[in-house]
Amino acid sequence: MMNSPDFWNPPEVQFCFAFTNNSCPRKVRSALSVCTMYGVMVGAIVVTVLGNMVVIISIAHFKQLHSPTNFLILSMATTDFMLSCVVMPFSMVRSIQSCWYFGDLFCKVHSCCDNMLCTTSIFHLCFISVDRYYAVCDPLHYITKITIPVIEIFLLISWSIPAFFAFGLVFSELNKIGAEDFVAATDCTGLCVLIFNKLWGVLASSIAFFLPGTIMLGIYMHIFIVARKHARQIDMGPKMKQVVSESKTKTSSKNESKATKTLSMVMGVFVLCWLPFFVLTITDPFINFTTSEDLYNVFLWLGYLNSTFNPIIYGMFYPWFRKALRMIVSGAIFHSGSSTLSLFPAHN
Repeated sequence: MMNSPDFWNPPEVQFCFAFTNNSCPRKVRSALSVCTMYGVMVGAIVVTVLGNMVVIISIAHFKQLHSPTNFLILSMATTDFMLSCVVMPFSMVRSIQSCWYFGDLFCKVHSCCDNMLCTTSIFHLCFISVDRYYAVCDPLHYITKITIPVIEIFLLISWSIPAFFAFGLVFSELNKIGAEDFVAATDCTGLCVLIFNKLWGVLASSIAFFLPGTIMLGIYMHIFIVARKHARQIDMGPKMKQVVSESKTKTSSKNESKATKTLSMVMGVFVLCWLPFFVLTITDPFINFTTSEDLYNVFLWLGYLNSTFNPIIYGMFYPWFRKALRMIVSGAIFHSGSSTLSLFPAHN
């Protein structure tokens, strides 16, 4: 028994494909780890699908919601919904099994869709901040400046630039120039990773995150400053209107508090979800791609969670969303004339 090779030797390395000479090794995980990972990721996918589906159905069904702003939110929800259906399930299998079982061509298509939809979602967030800027800082001209044609331009930019960038970069393989040694060393059947060299790591991260993120941060900071300024102006009313002023003060303080929490959550969630991944994308080529696979997957899924939180942030904070959700769950939207029902309070 003591002389048995199986007793002294460690377990053999497991591979993604047993009958292929050049198969990638497969990471061995405990049953508990696999079940936990599947539970968390499937939960994230389901919440992302359902949350964005509610936003899509609400805006598409109720005519009262057919406004330029809501069309922008509808497009973002469609982007996040597609990400949860087309990208996240396959990324889940790859992250847990550490293998790609879906072929080389679909690997490229998946990488393109992953890059494109994540960037498109971020672009939508940026243009929503532009919409909020005009709504808060220039309300008198908001209707004339944020029109359907303007939203169409926003949507064209949000979809076309990420699509051109993602598909062009992946299929041209410009992102691999200068990293050929690493690509050759890790080339095996069952591997599907999007590798960025030093140049494209910086460019891709700047285009997809740092540029729109900086614009969002600047806009929301300006919105916050303007909101505080408006609140002070309301508070400085004459004494003869003291009662009205006190009422307005309470209202303005409440609105300011709500706006502050909303803007803080928007930027906080956005930065928390995506900053680690894009910092890693920039730094990894400079440290010879030594980042562990598990750490990369953690940061990638943290970024995916931004699409999970989007319908919560941009949906739950709107009163109409809660009413629409109740009508969808109860099946009231299938009643005749439901599309023309009012979702807003009477005083609005």
